[in-house]
Amino acid sequence: MNIRKILHFDLDAFFCAVEEKSNPALAGLPFAVGGRPDQRGVVASCSYPARMKGVRSAMPMSQAVRLCPELLIVDSHMGEYSRVSAQVMAILHELTPLVEQLSVDEAFLDVSSHSQPPEEMARTLQSRVRDALGLPASLGVATNKLVAKIATDVGKAAVRSGDYPRSIQVVPPGQEAAFLAPLPVDALWGVGPKTAEKLAELGIHTIGDIARFPASELARRFGKNGNDLHRRAQGIDPREIVTEREAKSISQETTFATDLADGQTLARVVTEQAGQVAHRLAREKLAARTVTLKLRWPDFTTLTRQSTGEQPISSSQEIARLALQLLADNRPPGQPVRLIGVGVSGLGPLVHQMSIWELPAHPAEQAKAERLNDAVQALRKRFGQDAVRRASALD
Repeated sequence: MNIRKILHFDLDAFFCAVEEKSNPALAGLPFAVGGRPDQRGVVASCSYPARMKGVRSAMPMSQAVRLCPELLIVDSHMGEYSRVSAQVMAILHELTPLVEQLSVDEAFLDVSSHSQPPEEMARTLQSRVRDALGLPASLGVATNKLVAKIATDVGKAAVRSGDYPRSIQVVPPGQEAAFLAPLPVDALWGVGPKTAEKLAELGIHTIGDIARFPASELARRFGKNGNDLHRRAQGIDPREIVTEREAKSISQETTFATDLADGQTLARVVTEQAGQVAHRLAREKLAARTVTLKLRWPDFTTLTRQSTGEQPISSSQEIARLALQLLADNRPPGQPVRLIGVGVSGLGPLVHQMSIWELPAHPAEQAKAERLNDAVQALRKRFGQDAVRRASALD
């Protein structure tokens, strides 16, 4: 039986590391990348000195500033992060074509075909990314994706220097269950707060406790997830590297700096979001069957409503029409809105540039409409999504 060699690669505080490259004066300081506290901003990433003060990603920036009054706030530069991420992934692909990219800063690699020990390959990869791009990274090494990912997390957590961890954690073949055993149950995939609470009621607090608990009893109490938990607790994960991921949905959301109650402005935002979603569909040559509207009230109550048609759609007009109808049906008059979003799902290949609901009956009018649509898409591709907009979307 061939033993697999899986690396989990994770850039350390990626956004912060990129910002430090642009501004070396930030090195060693507590800072966070994200939105402003007075605009309901959240922490997208934070430096390790900031983490020593209790700041965490996804935390409201206002809370982060209370925990760390000296915190510096840096605006995000997503275009630059994407550009640097592409350079990092290119280096990973030089080592092996079996790369599963999870996000801009994280990936799995299958290096089973290499004769070199996987720990050496991890150190080589870490050094290449550091030397070529000046970015710190941590890696987990194991025989499968589950254990490799957890190894990275354990390796990072063990470094408490206040600097980038730059850790490499190796789990030798056959030691998977022993490595996982002392870890808390929430370190295991599939264990959220509710599951952890139910496990604690059974006296299960560590992953080792799960592995020792009768599998049949876990299945009785948790269904299929019980069998999965028991298998994962033993460090078993047969999943292969997935080199390409098919998009399942496309969405666009806006969180307002202050709650918004004006219906006309909300309609303009929805129309604009529909245009952005349609632009991404056109770029990927996709159409969608379902339109989703997401609404969040000031008390954080969140509604998600969907409309599914008989035919796939791809145009901004049709997406906006369905989203605006969902808005009218689900938002009480005058109800303030904290967040609003438009999304599409049920994606498939784009067969026609326009939906059958939009095509004029007369062939000449149809050809004219198709030429106009092609021209709009060409202008947006060349000059950006905002190059051509509907008058109704303008203030």
